[in-house]
Amino acid sequence: MSVLASPALAVVDPGQGIAPPGSEGIVTMVSWVAWTVLAICVVGVLLVGARMALAHRRGEGAEHAVSLAYVLGGAVLVGSASGLIAALV
Repeated sequence: MSVLASPALAVVDPGQGIAPPGSEGIVTMVSWVAWTVLAICVVGVLLVGARMALAHRRGEGAEHAVSLAYVLGGAVLVGSASGLIAALV
């Protein structure tokens, strides 16, 4: 069994690593994109809420609940993106 495990131990673990020179711009862009997407998610929740308020008498609550679930699922995905990527690495 130890013979099979030895190649896996030979893989280098980069850990936190050191960012290459000039990578500050990439980090800034990623943070701007994350902020923009979260702002869009907030607008999406507000739009779904407005549609729910306008159509609550026609019995379309389940349709709006699904839309709200999609928007909130996207917000959770964006909010946990760095944790998800860190878990994969």
